Formats: sequence, C-alpha cells, structure tokens
Amino acid sequence: MGICGTGVGALAGMLKAAGFAVTGADSQVYPPMSDFLAANGITVLEGYSPANLESDPDLVVVGNVIRRDNPEAVALAESGIPYVSMPQALAHFFIGDSTSMVVAGTHGKTTTSSILATALHEAGFDPGFMIGGLVKKFDRNFNIGGGRYFVVEGDEYDTAFFDKGPKFLHYRPSIAVITGIEFDHADIYADLEAVKQSFRRLVKIMPKDGCLVAHLDDPVVREVVAEAGCRVVGYGQSERCDWRLTGVEVARGRTLLRVTKGGEAYGEFAIPLPGIHNGLNSLAVIAVLAELGLDRDSIRQGLASFAGVKRRQEVRGIERGVTVIDDFAHHPTEVRETLAALRMAYRGQRLIAVFEPRTNSSRRRVFQDVYPDCFGSADLVLIKEPEPLANIAVDKRFSSRELVAALRSNKIDAHYFSNTGAIIDFLLAKASEGDVVAVLSNGGFDNIHSRLLTGFRQK
Repeated sequence: MGICGTGVGALAGMLKAAGFAVTGADSQVYPPMSDFLAANGITVLEGYSPANLESDPDLVVVGNVIRRDNPEAVALAESGIPYVSMPQALAHFFIGDSTSMVVAGTHGKTTTSSILATALHEAGFDPGFMIGGLVKKFDRNFNIGGGRYFVVEGDEYDTAFFDKGPKFLHYRPSIAVITGIEFDHADIYADLEAVKQSFRRLVKIMPKDGCLVAHLDDPVVREVVAEAGCRVVGYGQSERCDWRLTGVEVARGRTLLRVTKGGEAYGEFAIPLPGIHNGLNSLAVIAVLAELGLDRDSIRQGLASFAGVKRRQEVRGIERGVTVIDDFAHHPTEVRETLAALRMAYRGQRLIAVFEPRTNSSRRRVFQDVYPDCFGSADLVLIKEPEPLANIAVDKRFSSRELVAALRSNKIDAHYFSNTGAIIDFLLAKASEGDVVAVLSNGGFDNIHSRLLTGFRQK
C-alpha cells in the first residue's frame, strides 16, 4: 500500500527479485517509480479499495502515506491478513544479519548513501542497499546484494500509522552517518527539539563496537552525538573534525576535493557533482570506507565511478541551448545549497530557479521567513502556488505571493504563477540559449521537465 513511494517501491522490487508475487496500490502514480515498477512486472492498482485485498495476500506492507482511515487500511484491519511497515519488512527480509550502514540526517541522505553503495560495489563488496532515489549506476534504488554490507537511507520520518517512531530505528545500524540535523517535517515534529529526540534514539541504539560518522560542524549534531556510547568519527571543514574538506574546485565537469585526516594531507578525490555540500557528502563516505580498511586508491576509484542519482541535479535534457535540470530540493537549506552548487557548475550562464513548495513543511508558514534568503544564487526565480493543505488554517499556510514579494525586496527578479502551464509559457517566451533552468520540487511537478524540453524543441 503506497507502492509508488520511493521506499515502498524499492522494497516491492526487492521482494519481486527475491521470488515473491507482488502487487500494489497507490493514489499518485507518476514517474520515475511508476515506470520502474512496470519494468519489473509489478502490477500497480490506481486508488485504494477493499477490493485490492480480495486476492487474499499472505502479507501486506503498509507505507507511511497510508492513514488509519484509508478504506483499504480499514478493510485490512478487519480481514485478519498480517501486515507490517516498510522498515519492518526491509529489516526482516533483507538486512538480516548484514553489517547495516545507515545514512541519516535532514539533508544529503540520498546522495551520500548512493555514493557509499556505488563505492562498495566498485570495490567488489556487492552490497545490498535501499535508497530514496534511483542510482544511475544501477538504474534502480535497491540491490539485494551478496556481500556482508547493507546500505540504507535512514529516514527520520514516521514509520506507519501504527508506528509513529522514525524509520531508521528499525535498521539495526553498525555504522551510521549523520549529515546534519535541522527542523523539518512540520506535520509530525512540533519543533527542533522533537527532531533531535529522534536522532538521540538513533544514537542510543548504536552498539558499543559501532561507529558514528558525524558532521561535527553542525552544532546540533555535536550535541546529539555527545551522548553516543560508541566511537564517533567527525567530518567537516573545521579543525574540530578528524576528516576535513580543505578545498573544493570545479573543473571540466567534475569537482576536485582536497582532504586531510588528523591534520595531515590525505589525498585529492574527484566526484561528478558540484557543490560544497556534495563535497561533504563524499567526505562522509571517504571516512566510512577508510573505517572499513579500504586504501586511498580504492576509495578514489569508488568516488570517481559514481554516476549520480536521478532527481539530484539531474540534467533532463538540453534543447535550443537551454539546459533543464531536475532536483529534489525542497527544504530551505537544500534550495540554497543546490542553487549555490549549480552557480558554481554553470558560471557565466543565467540560472533560472523554478520552485514548487510541495512538502507538508513547505506548504506551512514555518519557513516563510527563511526561503527569501535561499535564492541568492539564481538570476531569475519562478514560484508556483502550492496545493493548499486542507487541514491547515489559511493564516498558517505558506504564501508564494509573499515569497515573491520578499525576493523582490532582496533585489531578486522573482515571479509568481498560479499553475504549471503559466510557468511553461513564461519560460518558452523568455528563456534563451545558454540559460540553465533548475526545477526544484519533491514531486512530479506536472511533468514540467518533459513539457519544457518538448516546447523548446518545437519552438
């Protein structure tokens, strides 16, 4: 249930590959997960209904998008059919006795876990993994694996309607990465302190012989990992970190990273992604791989082989000289860092940011006063009116019009749009050769990327 979610969809693919008969249902079926499921021969039913259970399945996996009053969930409870959450199923069927590597944090989880899985694969470890994005090297976001390591993106979001704890508590980590901790998920967390409490629970379940690789430049991370009963390995840019990123240079489509360990030069590494935040994500992976005993050449080769993740600074196409990029950024920090990275990668070109506030947090006013300071790297900003959250009072909803007004006060060329079609019409009229259009959303955004590319091609 909720099979088109990245986690549940990946689990469905893994169960199918393991020999189970798998079907699913969802109310929002859109690429890339819908295409992935179809390619793997998994039937997806549109909408939720008691009729979906008439095949009398042996087990139902319930995604966290499913509410207690969902008609299919009500029928499930009355049926007596066994059911579990996605994290429970993943831990039982696939993580098992593997050395579990959990990548957690408010930002960078998908990219960091993808780089780690790719590097382990390149080193011959055949890792299992499940990640919240389609890893280009594998063209999927999961692998059952045959080795001793299992990499999992550790989400702090709640597990299911019958388990309101964070998903990452189910994954039994031996090694964990914490990339940073900020307030997010305003629909389930009251404040930053509640978010911190979830990460404290993660730190508490670490075994004594485990290892926490933590971004110690983040003061909240420092506070949380201070309670760890296992070894903590710090990474970042400051002198307090054992692993330090001391230089970032973009050259010929790749980013060169200069790394020190314990104050001494460790080496230079190349990744195909721009931005200091991606340099830090890679540094976390370097620290983990060194903990496993990999030599520098193996680590260097592993990072260089990373081919990216779909929907993370993904170039969807270039038409009439206009580059269209798709990125999952939605939290203010992600928007700021993504645009800064793209500015670094596309120097001298006009950068157009197209933003859709779509998450439960971004459609509330919690970040209303923060977003205006996140678009400074863009030359032109287009903001779409979000679909309102019906259960949120009007005065507590995010306002795209207010954001545009604030951006203009900051001397940024910003425009408001009530719908996607109007944005496409504007771009087809205004974008020119050499422009870079960065589309930022955690959803399908009405297939704006393909529609734009088709429009430029036909122009």
